[in-house]
Amino acid sequence: MDNITITILNIFEQISQIPRQSKHEEAISAWLVNWAKERDIDVKTDEVMNVFMRIPATAGYENRPIVVLQGHMDMVCEKTVDSAHDFQKDPIEFVYNGDWLKANKTTLGADNGIALAYALAIVESDIAHPELELLFTVDEETGLTGVTALKPNSLKGKILLNIDSEDEGVFTIGCCGGVDTKVWFPLTYEDVKFDTYKLILGGGFGGHSGGDIVKHRVNANKMLVRTLWTLEEKIRMRIISIHGGTAHNAIPRDSEAIIAIPAEEFNNAKEIVAAMAATFQNEYKGFEERLFGKLEKVEIEGKAIKYELGIRILRFMLAFPNGIEELDPSVHSGGSLLAETSNNFAVIRTENDTVRILSSQRSQVMSARDMLTQKIEMLAHLAGAEYHSGNGYSSWQPNWDSKLLATSKTVYETLFNKSPEVNVIHGGLECGVIGAKHEGMDMISLGPTIENPHSPDECMYIPSIRKVWDFLVELLKIL
Repeated sequence: MDNITITILNIFEQISQIPRQSKHEEAISAWLVNWAKERDIDVKTDEVMNVFMRIPATAGYENRPIVVLQGHMDMVCEKTVDSAHDFQKDPIEFVYNGDWLKANKTTLGADNGIALAYALAIVESDIAHPELELLFTVDEETGLTGVTALKPNSLKGKILLNIDSEDEGVFTIGCCGGVDTKVWFPLTYEDVKFDTYKLILGGGFGGHSGGDIVKHRVNANKMLVRTLWTLEEKIRMRIISIHGGTAHNAIPRDSEAIIAIPAEEFNNAKEIVAAMAATFQNEYKGFEERLFGKLEKVEIEGKAIKYELGIRILRFMLAFPNGIEELDPSVHSGGSLLAETSNNFAVIRTENDTVRILSSQRSQVMSARDMLTQKIEMLAHLAGAEYHSGNGYSSWQPNWDSKLLATSKTVYETLFNKSPEVNVIHGGLECGVIGAKHEGMDMISLGPTIENPHSPDECMYIPSIRKVWDFLVELLKIL
């Protein structure tokens, strides 16, 4: 491993010692401010804890255009079922495996801690660069609320490098817009005399609900709902509670319910669960390798959801859209698949006498995003549920004639003797919101190779770290 890569990873490891779950960025924001003050760097924060740093140009570069380096502080906090990790206080534990870096049973947080590491490494290095603005935002992962809080024209620079993409050698110049919808059913209960059991469906790969939605990944919430419905059709079954998924932008890997069934039906129920697990294994053959279903006895006191209400909730969740709604028609036969419009059936929670459901709709076409959102709202209305849609954000329309893109392609080709790919992604990036608030902003997104973000299988390809560094160094000299 070369010295530059070691330096960047050392900074990333310092960042990874600090809890930075979305909506809990107090510690990392304060650390960044302190880091800047220790080096006499001009730094400020806003009311939501976004951090702004201003770095003077090196000698001879004072008259060059200002460049903005941008990334987000927060990370998706996912862990395996058997992990005792506490994201509110425990540091991320690095695990090196050959050319790959991952974490011990948790998300790594390279999405997007590595952006902070690159920016801080540039500041500490002696490379030539124009004046730099460093923008580190909060709460990107749960609705882009940090970047949404930016004041219009809060940045002087008109060239922005977003370091939040996950394929080295690929420049992203556009992304989807999105919106979340919350649906909730107030609960009423009744006594039930049956024995209680925990039903678990899981083992999915999970992943990012934008970039991975096209990869035929199973949604554990859908597996659970289908299994519950099959149990209801074949034996007497009552629902006590149901839980699944963790975040709007993570494909659910595991989902569970507490149910009540007559003791004499237990063996039948186990056979049904095993048959449903086999069904899912067949449907996702070649794409998912660890799917399972499990039914186990538990001693839980409590009442069951009223039968008619439980059936209505199940019917609603069976009809709930999930996955790709439309493929991008501009991708022709032989090209890689790209979703145009999709929905992630993200979270189910039973709490405070309510079943709550969260979904995340995305689309490159804002009217298609809104149409899918309206479809979900109307399903909720027909099911007698309450609903609210919010946390909407704009798409980033690609500019194929971008001067920054042309320069970046030339630099990459000169350095590595091959052309970079240029794409538009199905995920959401902060560039869309930044561009809407700063007219004339020329932007690209890039980064090292990261696989399986938003899941405990997240890993970063170490050799790609140096390649991105070399590209950034040369680009900053030329811009």
